[in-house]
Amino acid sequence: MPSPTRWTRAVRARRRTRSRTRRLLERHLAVMVVAALVSMTAVLVSYREVQNAAGEMRTRGAPAVQGVAATQLALLRAHEEAENSVRQDIDTVVGAGARYENQLAAAGQGLSRLSDVQIDGERGRGVLDTVNGVLTSYSTSITPGAVKYVHDDLMQQEKFTEARTLLDRPGTGVVPRLDVLQEHQMRRVERVSSLGTLQRTGWAVAELGLLVLALSCLSALWVLRTRCGRSHDPWLLAALLVTVALAVVPLWATVRTQERLDTARGLLVAIEQRAHDHADLVSSQTYVTDTSAALRGGLAARSWQSWTYYGALGGGALIVLLPAAGVCRRLNADYWRAG
Repeated sequence: MPSPTRWTRAVRARRRTRSRTRRLLERHLAVMVVAALVSMTAVLVSYREVQNAAGEMRTRGAPAVQGVAATQLALLRAHEEAENSVRQDIDTVVGAGARYENQLAAAGQGLSRLSDVQIDGERGRGVLDTVNGVLTSYSTSITPGAVKYVHDDLMQQEKFTEARTLLDRPGTGVVPRLDVLQEHQMRRVERVSSLGTLQRTGWAVAELGLLVLALSCLSALWVLRTRCGRSHDPWLLAALLVTVALAVVPLWATVRTQERLDTARGLLVAIEQRAHDHADLVSSQTYVTDTSAALRGGLAARSWQSWTYYGALGGGALIVLLPAAGVCRRLNADYWRAG
C-alpha cells in the first residue's frame, strides 16, 4: 500500500482541524442557547415578581394599613368630640356635635373601604365583621348619652363609660381588634415589600447566566477570528451588546423599585406607630393624612416599569436568536474558511 504523500497528509490534517473547529463552534452555540434561555427566564420572572410586589403595595397593602390607622383615629376622635360636647355643654343644644358625627361617618366609610382592600384574607374579613357589630353597639351607647340623657349626669356618664369600654376594652374592643388586624397586615406588607431569598437567588441565576452568555460570545468571536479568518461577526457583537443591556437595565429598574418599596414600608411603619399616639388625636390624624398622600405619590406606577419588562422580553428573544444566527451562518455558509 503506497505511503501517503505530503499533499494527502495536508488534506487530512485540514479536515481534522475543520472538524475540531466545527465541534468547538457547536459547543459554543449550545452553551449560548442554554445560558440565554436560563437567564432570560430568570430575568423575566424576577423582574415580574418585584413589579407585582409594587402593584400589591400600591393597590392593597398601603391602602389597607392607612385605612386601619385612619379608622382607629377617627373612632377615638369621635369619642373625644362627644366628651368635649358634654364638657362644653354643647350636647344640650346639638347633641354630640357635628365633629363627632363627621368623625364617626369617616370611621364608617373607612371600615367599608377596608372590607375591599384588607390583606388578611378570611381572618381579616372576620375581624371587620366583628368590628362592625361592636361599632353598632357603641353607637347605641354613645348616642343616648349625648342626646337622651343630657340632663341626667349619672346615666350620661354610664353610657359614655359603656361606649368607651366597647371602644378600647383590651382584646375585645374595636380599637384592639383593629390592632390585631393591623399587626397581621404589617407582617404581610413586610413579606411583600422585602426582597426575599428566592428573589435574590433568581437574580443571582440571571446575572450568572448572562455572564456565561457574554463570555461565550467573546470566546466564539475569538474562535471565528483565529480559526475562521473573521475579524468580527455582527450577529455575535449584537448579542453581546443586548446581553450587557439585559444584565444592567432590568437590575437597575429592580433596585429603583425596591428602594421605593423600602421607603413605603418605612412610611407605613411610621403611620402604624402614629396611630397609637392618642395624646393629640388631631395632630396624629393630620400626620397620617399627609404621610398617606406622600406614600401614594411614591408608589404611583411609572411608565418605565412596564417598558422595562417588555424590553427585557424582547431582549431575551434576541439573546437566543442572535447567537444562533451568527454561529449557524459561519457553520453553514462560510465555514470553508476554517483552518
